[in-house]
Amino acid sequence: MSAIATPAGQQQAPEVRSAAEGYAFCRAVAHKHGANFSVGFRFLPEIKRNAVYAAYAACRWADDIADDPGENIGPRLDAWQGELEACYAGRPTHAITIALADALEHFAIPKVEGFFALIDGCRQDMVKTRYETFDELLHYCDLVATSISEISLAIFGYKTPKAHEYGRNLSTALQLTNITRDIGDDLRRDRIYIPMEELDRFGVTEADLFAKTHSAGTRALVEFEARRALDYFGKAMPLLDELERDSRFPTLMMGSIYSEVLRRVLADPFATLHRRVSLSLPHKLFVVLRGLARPRFA
Repeated sequence: MSAIATPAGQQQAPEVRSAAEGYAFCRAVAHKHGANFSVGFRFLPEIKRNAVYAAYAACRWADDIADDPGENIGPRLDAWQGELEACYAGRPTHAITIALADALEHFAIPKVEGFFALIDGCRQDMVKTRYETFDELLHYCDLVATSISEISLAIFGYKTPKAHEYGRNLSTALQLTNITRDIGDDLRRDRIYIPMEELDRFGVTEADLFAKTHSAGTRALVEFEARRALDYFGKAMPLLDELERDSRFPTLMMGSIYSEVLRRVLADPFATLHRRVSLSLPHKLFVVLRGLARPRFA
């Protein structure tokens, strides 16, 4: 049994004897914590779907450690990175990494540009709670989101190196969506990802955000953040033609569901101060059906 500590909110990882058992645990993590992503996962061929579940669970475990209240977050992230290093060396001990080790037999998933970059982003969350400029925020997005794009491209398959640029645009769009919909949740952790220069531009102060002030400036700020994320979805559209055919519709679903969240934010910009904006299951099914008729992210 692995000695890796379980983050708060996660089920204790079981002792597993096979990759199939490991994949089952990873699938449960994805369905519980990545509802918007897991809708798209279901449309992948089994071998790719299993690999994505394992990769998602590995990333989610690190993210949950970083968000875990309490002490020793740094050493726990170090321990998880060490477990991933052992996985790549063929010595996994955790349910997630046992599944991931099997996925690595089929896909050249990057370790440093993928998982380790994501963990560096988690470490940054421990020490940095404000961003002065959008360029600073983009660097953070590269750590916590473009890293996942690199992991995904290795599993999905692609035609040309241009896929990395388009994948970065999509991952940035997804991360900016998370930031925009989670303003209130992040405030509870004393984190503000919206750049300070943009708060100043719209005449919004940190105190306004913490007070959940319903002002014209706050509305305009949230609308600006949502529309910029939608612009990144537009820049990511060529990615669909770059991907292997069996990975296009799942990717379309992930992007479409997240862009629909942005439309919900635009319909009620103040909601994101109070709760995480999300879609109901019927609404997600509507987005799936619409994607069949109109294959666009936004």
